[in-house]
Amino acid sequence: MWSRLALFFGIVVCSLSSPTGRNRPIFPLEETIKWIRYEGYAGESHNVETHDGYILELHRIPYGQFQTTSTSKRPVVFMMHGLMAASNCYILLGPQKSLAFNFADAGFDVWLGNARGNKLSRRHVKLNPDSSKDKRQFFDLSFEEIGMYDVAQMIDYVLEYTDSEQLHYIGHSQGGTAFLVLTSMLPEYNAKFASVNLLAGVGYQNYFPNTALRTLARFTNTIYTSAVAAGFVEVAIPSLPNITRPDSDDDPEQELLYDLMSITEMMRDDTIEDQDYTNMFGGAALKQIAHFGQNIRDKTFRRWNYGAIRNRQIYGSSTPPAYDLSLITANVTMHYTVSDILLDERDVLAMVNDMPNARARKVPREDFSHLAFVSAADSKELLTDYILEATLRIENLENNDKDEDIDTNPNRPDSGSVIALSLIFKMYLSIYSLWIIVN
Repeated sequence: MWSRLALFFGIVVCSLSSPTGRNRPIFPLEETIKWIRYEGYAGESHNVETHDGYILELHRIPYGQFQTTSTSKRPVVFMMHGLMAASNCYILLGPQKSLAFNFADAGFDVWLGNARGNKLSRRHVKLNPDSSKDKRQFFDLSFEEIGMYDVAQMIDYVLEYTDSEQLHYIGHSQGGTAFLVLTSMLPEYNAKFASVNLLAGVGYQNYFPNTALRTLARFTNTIYTSAVAAGFVEVAIPSLPNITRPDSDDDPEQELLYDLMSITEMMRDDTIEDQDYTNMFGGAALKQIAHFGQNIRDKTFRRWNYGAIRNRQIYGSSTPPAYDLSLITANVTMHYTVSDILLDERDVLAMVNDMPNARARKVPREDFSHLAFVSAADSKELLTDYILEATLRIENLENNDKDEDIDTNPNRPDSGSVIALSLIFKMYLSIYSLWIIVN
């Protein structure tokens, strides 16, 4: 049963993670370095071993397109992917429009992280994720471990390797969550960031917009506990057929999935091409999704909830402590969209108010979605150019006084909504719904 759920789970996630408007070849996730080199850039692979034994794969683009060497020291930028994704999310749009390539061409030393548990960081010094004996322990992880261990140690590695004191951080979705966790739990890391740009960075969930999913979140613990008992701890699939537009010949389960995940609406978008989506699917631990589910249910942003008894043993209180964003002193810009049902505008503005050196920027397109930050054909004009210009100003590499669409210290509670909760809780909806059907 759970293998079937994993298969459908993967179809949903991969279909919602498609890039837009591509005609160039797309390489498998495992060939990301080959893909980078195909586009005319130098590509390097680095391994980082965390304190708890996970082996993480980093990708580096040290300089711009068609350059053979770089003699001068370049400012460093580190990019972290979202839930279920991987480092290749920052090169999906090719040399002209992708964040990673644009920064490399502008004179930056670009590093792309991969979180524990995705296909490229699915290794451990002792645990075998494919072993029934080790798998549960290997995937006993959430976004807290990714922030406090993975991002922390990748940052340390990059700074030491490049002989730098600071770097610029860009995180999409859970990549933003990991930053918030790291710098609130280990405030000393704030000094290591010259600037931070969070793209739909998920944190507070006081105003999670979708009522049905908010109701479903009440069952998070039941679903997660049952799944773990059945051995379903990883959300990953080895391969999938191409996803095509649903028609009258689709079987009922396929139709149900499209209906549940609003894929029928997305498939009407002519900018999205049919293709093999499996190489976009990085994989994750089910606990990552459950942790977001807990926060949606409890309307908060706090550590994993083990239950009152174990919470007292671990945290010293019956409820988990919240992440204290007032401890985040880094220079943070939170980019958001009013079309995001994964992250409400009011929660973004509340997070900005609680961080002493943060500001909010609304993407100037009303229907810009959660995934559009890394996949939309116009993301360069609406997002990348702004971030690049702001970062260049910090490095004194270019003078530009443009400062549009910024809310500093905002206090207005405007609501928002969005399309594809694929990377977090609508995936949980598919598990729950299919669980009912199969049983």
